[in-house]
Amino acid sequence: MNQDSWLSCEKTAVLQGGFLLANRLCQPGSLSALQKEDWSKVGHPILQAVREICGQERGSCLSSVHWKKKVICVLWSKLLGRESEEDMEIGWRENPFFSLQNSLPDINRTVMFELVKLTGFSQIYAQLLLCLPLSHLSSELEKLVQHITRNSTEEDVRVLLEVWWELWKGKGGRQEDDLDKVFINQWTRLTNTTGLSPHAAKRFKSNPDTPTSPSTTDVLSIVFHALEEMKEHLSTSDLCYRALSNCLDSLYTSHLIDQAIILPAEVQLQSLTSTVTVRKRHAGIEKFDLVQVISKAHSDLKAAHTPSQFKPCRMTLMQALQTVSQLIQAWEKRGLLEMTDSSDPSDLALRLKSCLTRVLESLEQRSMSETMDEGERQTLNNMQSTFRGLLDSLSFPDTESKSGEMAHIAVAIIDHRLEGFQDFTMLFATELSWSLSVEEWISCLERNKNAFQRKDIVMKLVSTLIAKCQIDTEVEYCRKLKDIIVNIFAELPLTEKNTTLAEMLTCSKKGLQGSLPQAVTEGFSEELNMAFNCIIQGGAEQNNLSLAVAAIARVAFQNPEATLRRCCHLAVVNLGAHSLLSKILQQLSGLRGGAPGCTEETGSAAGSLLCSCLQETAMTKLSSAKEEDQFLHFLVALMQPSISESSERGQSFLHPEEVVCAFVLPHLSPSGSSTCSLELCLRLLHSAFSLDSQDASPHWVMNCSPFPLLCVLCQLLNEGCRCWELPAEGAPQHLTMESKVLLVTVLTALGKVVGREVALTPNTWSRALFWLYNKVEALDWTVRFHLKVVWGDHFKNEVPSSLLAVCELPEQEWSGLKLAQYGQGTGLLAWMECCAVSDEVQDTMLTSLALDQQRPDDVNMFSKGLLVAVTQTLPWCTVTEWGRLLRAMRELLHSGRLHVPYSLEYVDFLPLLDLRAFSCELRLSVLLLRVLQLLCGSSCKDWLPGQGWAHVGRLYASAMREVIDSLRGKLSQSSSNTSIKEPKEERAATTVSQEVLFVLSQLFCHVQHIQVMMPGGQCESLFLCALEILTHYEAVLAAHPSSSSHLEAENTRHFFTTITDNLESTEMKAVLHQKITQLSSSG
Repeated sequence: MNQDSWLSCEKTAVLQGGFLLANRLCQPGSLSALQKEDWSKVGHPILQAVREICGQERGSCLSSVHWKKKVICVLWSKLLGRESEEDMEIGWRENPFFSLQNSLPDINRTVMFELVKLTGFSQIYAQLLLCLPLSHLSSELEKLVQHITRNSTEEDVRVLLEVWWELWKGKGGRQEDDLDKVFINQWTRLTNTTGLSPHAAKRFKSNPDTPTSPSTTDVLSIVFHALEEMKEHLSTSDLCYRALSNCLDSLYTSHLIDQAIILPAEVQLQSLTSTVTVRKRHAGIEKFDLVQVISKAHSDLKAAHTPSQFKPCRMTLMQALQTVSQLIQAWEKRGLLEMTDSSDPSDLALRLKSCLTRVLESLEQRSMSETMDEGERQTLNNMQSTFRGLLDSLSFPDTESKSGEMAHIAVAIIDHRLEGFQDFTMLFATELSWSLSVEEWISCLERNKNAFQRKDIVMKLVSTLIAKCQIDTEVEYCRKLKDIIVNIFAELPLTEKNTTLAEMLTCSKKGLQGSLPQAVTEGFSEELNMAFNCIIQGGAEQNNLSLAVAAIARVAFQNPEATLRRCCHLAVVNLGAHSLLSKILQQLSGLRGGAPGCTEETGSAAGSLLCSCLQETAMTKLSSAKEEDQFLHFLVALMQPSISESSERGQSFLHPEEVVCAFVLPHLSPSGSSTCSLELCLRLLHSAFSLDSQDASPHWVMNCSPFPLLCVLCQLLNEGCRCWELPAEGAPQHLTMESKVLLVTVLTALGKVVGREVALTPNTWSRALFWLYNKVEALDWTVRFHLKVVWGDHFKNEVPSSLLAVCELPEQEWSGLKLAQYGQGTGLLAWMECCAVSDEVQDTMLTSLALDQQRPDDVNMFSKGLLVAVTQTLPWCTVTEWGRLLRAMRELLHSGRLHVPYSLEYVDFLPLLDLRAFSCELRLSVLLLRVLQLLCGSSCKDWLPGQGWAHVGRLYASAMREVIDSLRGKLSQSSSNTSIKEPKEERAATTVSQEVLFVLSQLFCHVQHIQVMMPGGQCESLFLCALEILTHYEAVLAAHPSSSSHLEAENTRHFFTTITDNLESTEMKAVLHQKITQLSSSG
């Protein structure tokens, strides 16, 4: 460490000169052998030098304290070096004080102790003592006691009491400074026996880690015995009061308490105010430093209520009490404990009275709780009588601090951030707010906003603000106070902001605005607009998110309802804003409001402010499909579990249960009107199930009337068989084909959850289960199939009896129903409908189909019956259901159970190709052609309106795309198998491409045939499908030019053109003709 940073040359010279002059005055002796009695003859130069370099006249400043500590450190280190015979070679390298120490003459402890005594360095000395291990501390303390108990004076007593109490106060939260660290390092180095000379090692064996005997470490015993020896040297009442206070506080904190006593802030402030008032009265204005006095009074108060770090091991409680009792009696005889003026007690008298009260109360409790023999109890009673007598003699009345004085002391504590200031901020925010003028109180708040940054204090400040507004405080002050409180809230950590917002919501959904006059909250609307405008314009960049969260939290604190209402509005009307706003709200969990749940009366969300704002938005703002879509995405984002800083999935801002209760249950009805569309309800329900990954039981949906919900969904599905029909004007909600798919998905998901819960506790749900069964009994039998996961083993699968004639189904699981619309010969219709219900039911149908393939007539009849069944089923299928039927028909074709002969209707000459690999695609296309021919025939063409035919066209087009995808897959597979082109393999690839071209031409003809047959003559889906077939035809020709000659290509173009000419739509014909002319070949 740089030595120049420790002592300036000038002050070093002054200090050196003082010690050298004192050493000369000692001649023929020296300072190293100075006796206490001789100090008065030689000590003046040292005192004068120390006072000069430490600035005695400015003893309270930090610089002065620092220099005092430097002087003691240097002298103490020099003593340690001399006692441990420090090696000069090591010292000059490792001792930062080496040069200064060597410039001073040798000294002994008498010099240091007298310097401490006469310069008022007791506090500094005690602080350095506290840096030492306990064994070394007690050893050094004994050396001090040995010095001051020899030829004692009142100054010696004062040193003992000052060091004693400083030790008992401890470090008091004081951080070690650089000098403390250097001193500890020096002490550790010099007291370590490693590297010391043999003589020093024998003489100096102290070690911080070495256990020491109780007799050498009982600090309480050391100071008590020292005071006993010096009791005759006390001559003033205040000194006696101080000594007794030290004794009582020491025995109280060492023997009578085992944990710190936390005094209420008001009690602390009263005590501090009393002490400060008395000291101010006795010290005078000129010598009074308010901050210093408060700090000292607080440390004294804290030390008197905190267990001592010095645990007694020699002196028992009874011995300590006996010592104090003897001291009281001795000083009472000398008249030192009599008060001269009871109307004006000193601060020491106040302290003694408090000490006596505490000790007596504790002894009373102890005597009642502990068993003692008669002698001990009598002794204790005698000592208590002595203490009570002394307490009675302190006859001055308890000083009651005025609230105004207490408030000013609190202001000083908070302004200067004195130790424990946090304890008084809450008091200042509430009771003390009435003890100062409004201007003073608000000024202190404004200066110290960061001192009040605690959620509980913010809420107390809100209460105070409301109270002040109610007593007609000037609007200007109230508005300023409101702004300060909002600013304090804005600086809280996010977790505390959320806690405060949650508490604010329990008070009023309008926040501050709900409790303050309008004049005080004026300007909030502009602030709200500005906050959201800045957020929307700033975007969703990550660095802006925290600022956006802070801005929304600030306005939400003032009015949660208005803030959430604006969030919901902007999330719907501003394109893309829902994403950013949901991220912001996910961070503000305090705005969640009430717990999720459904009320028994309405089934709506209970207690959630956000839900009510969302409901208001749904009723007034959803005027377009785009806004409805944004609203949905906003809700879905809010239902997403938030991610905490520890990357753990947390609670979602909006629980799925709330969404279902607020936006699904009240609006999901097959017959009633609703502000939310049926499709939106279904999408929300689907999203709630999709987001949820809960495995625990019971599932949240069991709180959302699950059985009535299942019943309503089934009713909707039952009434939605003709989803392509347009609703009549004024009709209730309408189910589209897309909504029907979603409805089945939701019904299946809900059924699985409810079925799992029913299986876990069947007795609990048995009545609800039978209620549901009775409710859906009148619905279509296919609808009830979706509840199989709910029924479990409680009910059989109920199907038309005609189905049992074509299927071999076990009676234990299946039962027949006599339905009027399912008479004789309708078994295959029921079979097809079962195949469309679900994949599981379809597998059962395919497996249990009763068909003897050895009997050609049966296969032929089955194939014709299936054709009719598909014709009856097709118009009312969703895309998903139609996909299942196509799968079933392919399976029947592959297994040979479905016979579909392929006739060459659209070929002039027999193609010399191997079409076996494509037989399934060709036969499926022909089957669908026959279905559409039957459906478009004279007996069936009036079944469907225009919307129905459009739906049939879309389903047929989707089937053709599946066939095309199958062809492309087979062609790709053939091409990959012949990637290394050998002549034989190349010819095989050409053959496959020719077969694919032939199949595509047949598909094109089938599509065009149906296009011509279909009522109306125009079907956009079929038109686009025909274009797609031509596009694929062209791609195959381009990839395999040799698969078609120029003549064949020309014939094909002519053939396609002729087929297309039959279309009625001129526009469609023109587009298709143009596409056909682009077909070419390089062969």
